[in-house]
Amino acid sequence: MSKVLCFGELLLRLPPADGGEWLRANQVPVFVGGAELNVATALATWQMPVKYCTALPDNIITRDIISFLQTKNIDTSPIILSGERIGLYYLKEGADMKSEENVFDRKYSSFSTLSIGVVNWDEILKDVSWFHFSAIAPAVSEKAAALCLEAVKAASQRNITISVDLNYRSLLWKYGKKPWEIMPGLVKYCDVIMGNVWAAETLLGVSVDDKLLEPRSKEVFLQHATYTAKQLFDRFANCKWVANTFRFDADAGNIRYYAALNTKTEQAVSPVFATDAVVDKVGSGDCFMAGLIYGLKSQQALQDVIGFAAAAAFAKLHEKGDSTRNTVEHIQQVKTTFETKQVSII
Repeated sequence: MSKVLCFGELLLRLPPADGGEWLRANQVPVFVGGAELNVATALATWQMPVKYCTALPDNIITRDIISFLQTKNIDTSPIILSGERIGLYYLKEGADMKSEENVFDRKYSSFSTLSIGVVNWDEILKDVSWFHFSAIAPAVSEKAAALCLEAVKAASQRNITISVDLNYRSLLWKYGKKPWEIMPGLVKYCDVIMGNVWAAETLLGVSVDDKLLEPRSKEVFLQHATYTAKQLFDRFANCKWVANTFRFDADAGNIRYYAALNTKTEQAVSPVFATDAVVDKVGSGDCFMAGLIYGLKSQQALQDVIGFAAAAAFAKLHEKGDSTRNTVEHIQQVKTTFETKQVSII
């Protein structure tokens, strides 16, 4: 079976305990992550062949990380040994990636300093039928943005399906370019666009019509998902699928979640999922993206694709760490449970 290639920056997450307890205890956990790696890990867990491409320094820490990824059945052969450091970030367990408590330490990382012309795309893409990246990768540095453009062009020339997750990180995009100056030039190569109506506005300049969001209800949000999808289809000729997620956090641990998947002719909607027992929010969106790739690459029905992807994202909320360990069978059980539940939702 042909492989999925996930391309982006690997990060190590250090979640400090509240109140400085991590200093008194002289310990802090370390989670291996990064948006695209989280997608790769999920796909490998679900027995879909996957490769991962990033840049890491040539040292003992990198060798430990590569060995760890190989135990997850991820093909690490595309990893480039280059540069001097691995990106880090600090985020408490249970906190949101968009939280002000999120602290990045990734400047001058190996990935952010990797130049175009270094990656051997002929070799890396030879057994690949799907290429995935996120909007985080070009947000890291101007060099990374240029590298992303080189990558999507190489994939497009080989008729490889390309997907993008419209992740927006306000702590990034610090090299003098706005997201909407860079992202449209990358997204024009994409077959699958995943995000939400607000991310599409921030990253691509696709307007959110506030009039369409009144009154605030599930039906209204789904109508706007179709409105946003139509704008994306009209603007980006290669785009065939648009997925929008909707997550409403009543408080830190109380969440309502659903998603929609649009083609040019129809919209499929997931069940509404609800929980008041969130363990870790990190990686939930990545798990959704992985579910989307899993379903579309397997040529499943549209309704099955969005139901599985949303259930995967929801199930990830109950796991500690950046990437999922949930099996396909468990996720299907979660989906089935909420298909028959009536959940109150905005």
